Amino acid sequence: MGLDKLAPCSVQLARMIQKSGCDVLCIIDRQIPSELVEQFSEFRSFDKAFDSMVSCFKSSKLNMPVVYAPVPELTDYHDIRIYQQAAASSMQRAIKAGFKAPLLLVPESQKFVNTELCTVLGALEELYVPIQQRENLPNKKQLISNLSVLISSPKADEIFKEALILESGRFVARDIGVGDPERMTPPRVEEYISGLFPELKVTVISDINTLVKEYPLFAAVNRAAQSVQRHQGRIIFLEYKPPQAARKTLMLVGKGVTYDTGGADIKAGGIMAGMSRDKCGAAAVAGFMQIVSQQKPKDVHVIAALCLVRNSVGEESYVADEVITSRAGVRVRVGNTDAEGRMCMADALCRMKEIAMDQKLPDPHLFTIATLTGHACLSAGEGYSIIMDNSVAREAQHARHLQCVGQSVGEPFEVSVLRQDDFDFNAGKVIGEDIVQCNNLASSRTPRGHQVPAAFLMLVTALTKQGLKSSYPIKYTHLDIAASAGEYPKMPTAAPIIALAKAHLS
Repeated sequence: MGLDKLAPCSVQLARMIQKSGCDVLCIIDRQIPSELVEQFSEFRSFDKAFDSMVSCFKSSKLNMPVVYAPVPELTDYHDIRIYQQAAASSMQRAIKAGFKAPLLLVPESQKFVNTELCTVLGALEELYVPIQQRENLPNKKQLISNLSVLISSPKADEIFKEALILESGRFVARDIGVGDPERMTPPRVEEYISGLFPELKVTVISDINTLVKEYPLFAAVNRAAQSVQRHQGRIIFLEYKPPQAARKTLMLVGKGVTYDTGGADIKAGGIMAGMSRDKCGAAAVAGFMQIVSQQKPKDVHVIAALCLVRNSVGEESYVADEVITSRAGVRVRVGNTDAEGRMCMADALCRMKEIAMDQKLPDPHLFTIATLTGHACLSAGEGYSIIMDNSVAREAQHARHLQCVGQSVGEPFEVSVLRQDDFDFNAGKVIGEDIVQCNNLASSRTPRGHQVPAAFLMLVTALTKQGLKSSYPIKYTHLDIAASAGEYPKMPTAAPIIALAKAHLS
């Protein structure tokens, strides 16, 4: 879908500060127009808080209102997010003041390499309107009519274009992520996706017999929802083939649990609220593919799988103690039905491995992206994704590279290391089972609670056999975005698709 359809409003690149077409000037840095120097000095002379709080005032020399949302004095530990937050604050204040056509003065910074890009993205993020409001209240589908951005860099056009492409991906991810349990059921996500990607090959697997036979772990989670037509599960494969011979292959699997009741191990104590956000992994993958479809990398082959399922509770629920054989032939004993995320992704991940091996794809790198564990939230803290590489990806220094890129675009990562303990934890306990899906404790109460699922995914798909000593080593990275995806009632962030795009599509 075109960028004009996937933007929060009309967005344009300005060439100069002018009243025409704009009703307020938004400034976030102390790089101010010469016409405002005297007025800013006056305000500072009697208001010690002027450079630390958002303000709105009229400039007589510019003959237009001004919103000032200052970036604070930078320390050694600030990162680029401080500019994103300031840009968002400027939009908030302009909207509250009733303005409809702000002009954002985008600053430069020697401290951060992507200041202009991230400032524009910070403003655009604040202007997003949820899909339900856009559909149900058409007169409120936009917060403003248009946004102008003034970028002084000689690369202004390039920065502006990249910002719009990246934002289009975040827009798609937010739409899917924010959709309530009925607006974004698996069939309705399929419907949403079907109109997005005319350039990509789209394959939808919905036949229950196919799911049971080829994706048995997914089918187990889907069992209770299958009896309700509007909740029936889907696995959607998206593929982009580059115009030139591929030098590398990205293969992404996203957890798309459209609502997580916990299943038979039902979530109690009020913690079920917000579980419509458990699809933000698949949402991020869809958003990433939107970026791919717009950037059209010349030599990067990309295959994605959205594992869309509702973890419902009912007489058909899968239950703890069941032993289910995975696509890879591994016998899995269910320990807790609330550990459905690793179950719904595992067989699609195995299919990705098979595709890579059967087609001898160049330099394959497999990913799982999921709002998987509460342990990730406790370990990293709100706003941070966690990276876990297998031995092959670790040898290539992938996690550190992605962390560095994420830092530069305001999508920070923490790096966790998989260890033998994590694989041992998943070992079967009795004859007749190869591995155990999980214990019966919440991940937040399980030691190494976010590393263990990554090890499970490798064991259940036999990815452990494609290590450094294999004749065909395969890179694999698990991204736990439980702490970074955006917890209700905040808007979904679409993390970490900008970092992934910047790290892997160039």
